[in-house]
Amino acid sequence: MIAQPDQPVNAVILLASASPRRRELITLLDLPFETTSADIDEVPLPNETAGAMAVRLSQAKAQAVLTSSVHISYPSTFILLASDTVVSLDGQPLGKPRDADEARAMLRQLRDRSHQVYTAITLIDLRTDRIVTDLAVSDVPMRDYSDDEIDAYIASGDPFDKAGAYAIQHAGFHPVDRLAACFANVMGLPLCHVVRSLRQLGIEPIGELPLRCQAHLQFSCPVFESILNHSG
Repeated sequence: MIAQPDQPVNAVILLASASPRRRELITLLDLPFETTSADIDEVPLPNETAGAMAVRLSQAKAQAVLTSSVHISYPSTFILLASDTVVSLDGQPLGKPRDADEARAMLRQLRDRSHQVYTAITLIDLRTDRIVTDLAVSDVPMRDYSDDEIDAYIASGDPFDKAGAYAIQHAGFHPVDRLAACFANVMGLPLCHVVRSLRQLGIEPIGELPLRCQAHLQFSCPVFESILNHSG
């Protein structure tokens, strides 16, 4: 079912993601949307940087939906939105852990250090086939959590579908300390980057996204103005 905004708009977002975090965040745009998914190979290429990997995979997800029969049922008023997030430590991407041992190793690597989260978004206007790709990068400082906290978090089952084996928003673990970047980016969908990309396609979300985003995430964002005021 399409989620309806407070007033009509001239486009509907088709979110190419099965991630519950991205589906949660997309509602904050206050635009109508539907969701689909894109199944692609997410293995890094040799010597590929984290940013290049995120861009490549976001574009591949968008193209996978575009070239499948899925998009045929959607009107040309849809804007296809695909996203990919890569967690990088010392220049090396950290994927989703395969088991508890790998999750524990990742969380110990990240502990009491800063790493980077790269999220690329690719939008395709189904009316014009115009493509816009953008990349968000956030430095993420992790707190000095204990081995017991790691074990309890792994026991919760939360790390296993997440790049880097953690969720910034997890209420019990709270792994990140003093974030001075885009919280939504670390969750997997940098909403202000989505807004400035939509503007390039002539779409303006309704109301004040930064206020909705900060209230929903309970986070005072220090970077939304610089992102929204930057056109590239």
